[in-house]
Amino acid sequence: MGVYIYMLRRADNSFYVGSATGDDLAPRIDQHNAGAFPGYTYNRRPVVLVWSEYFDRVADWIAAERQIKGWSRAKKEALIRSDWDTISRLARRRGGAA
Repeated sequence: MGVYIYMLRRADNSFYVGSATGDDLAPRIDQHNAGAFPGYTYNRRPVVLVWSEYFDRVADWIAAERQIKGWSRAKKEALIRSDWDTISRLARRRGGAA
């Protein structure tokens, strides 16, 4: 069984990146909206799923989730749009290359 990495847009227009095991992501989003998880998302409902990707390998989803959580807002928005050129450009800029 694999894992979904997902990104939610919260009511305050901020993003949340999380993971869910299993074959169906919808129940996890429903749990967030029902307030099943106390914490940062609880007070920023409703949430909307804006991006997700399924990973078969544990090592891959852990690395992807950590990486995306560290991204800037601009880079997350580019991921939502599947704008790989912008993601690449922002990655180069952050590293100091022109």
